[in-house]
Amino acid sequence: MTQAVLERRPFAAPSPLKSYFMGGFECSTHRRRDGRRLDVIAATRHDEMALADYRLAGSLGLGTLRDGVRWHRVERIPYRYDWSSLLPMLRAAGAAGVQVIWDLLHYGWPDGLDISSPAFVTRFARYAAAAGRLIESESGEPPVVSVVNEISFTAWAAGTAGLFAPYGRRRGPEIKRQLVRASLAAIAAIREVCPRARFIQIDPLIHVHPDPRNRRLDGRAAALNAAQFEAWDMICGRREPELGGSEEALDLVGVNYYCHNQWIVEGGSLDWRGGHPLRRLSHMLADVARRYDRPILIAETGIEAEERVPWLRHVGAEARASAAYGVDVIGLCLYPILNHPGWDDDRHCPNGMIDYDRTSYARRVEPALADELAHQISHHKQHGLRQTLNRCCPDRAADCKDQ
Repeated sequence: MTQAVLERRPFAAPSPLKSYFMGGFECSTHRRRDGRRLDVIAATRHDEMALADYRLAGSLGLGTLRDGVRWHRVERIPYRYDWSSLLPMLRAAGAAGVQVIWDLLHYGWPDGLDISSPAFVTRFARYAAAAGRLIESESGEPPVVSVVNEISFTAWAAGTAGLFAPYGRRRGPEIKRQLVRASLAAIAAIREVCPRARFIQIDPLIHVHPDPRNRRLDGRAAALNAAQFEAWDMICGRREPELGGSEEALDLVGVNYYCHNQWIVEGGSLDWRGGHPLRRLSHMLADVARRYDRPILIAETGIEAEERVPWLRHVGAEARASAAYGVDVIGLCLYPILNHPGWDDDRHCPNGMIDYDRTSYARRVEPALADELAHQISHHKQHGLRQTLNRCCPDRAADCKDQ
């Protein structure tokens, strides 16, 4: 299918990201199905080793990182904030010279707080404003935050599938709306104290394929594809405007894309290496850009084990290809950058560029993936030069070929 080129208008504000290639530290804090609270930052000792971790990531060419503020640690008592879990990490980022995008809610919230209650929105907004003020004070820069990571996935996991607290069934839409309310309140509260703050609204990017053997499910596939836009549409006021959304609330769009983000309706995920004609990621990015006319961050992408190198090569190439359709991809985040224990079974997940010894926690870089990242950084710089020459010196652009 030929993808139309977007006629884009310049976005009002430049990208706040200091580097295109980024790395994210897994920072989930939800209560899983058995009731156990996860704290992946603590499980990997990233909180204790933040300075070394940030320096190591920076040495690999990742000048911008994603990390998490652990709300359940900060606000054990309502409206009283203990920043001892965050301050060392903020100061480590400054010492290492890296920029951090902070998630303020990454699946988890304080014990005893009912997500359905008005207090959830009020407490989250006040905590978010306090966090924004602290981040700006410590860094000397306007905060760049993801207020609620993956509204859609959180609503599904906590309200439909019963995987996360409060283990709901048939409550997904209710929880999605509440997370949108909380996000909007947090954005407004942060802007009150940090007017130059920037916000990334992150959700999964998916494509559900119809089943050619059962055309009665075509409507189901179309509905699932449409549903991925609901949270973004609510944030910008195009859907259920009574929630308080507005175009101003949607600043930057973040999309999370993994190998299992395409599947056949009522079937399993598809093999990204072949066997089924997958939708090109560059076309999916163009869909998002056309719908929202915002810069896009590939906020999470990754895979496990030996497939990490070809996957990064694949996603990097698709991100570059999206420029031909007028898409402004401002960053690509390897997620996670550090291996970690699995959510459900504590297995060691080999999905990062940095591994650690499970006794000493000493870090070790995966050399093949680091080499591929260096290649991707080089390709991105060359691609950027080519794009510039296409605009100003088209006769010289042919001399700068993207690999």
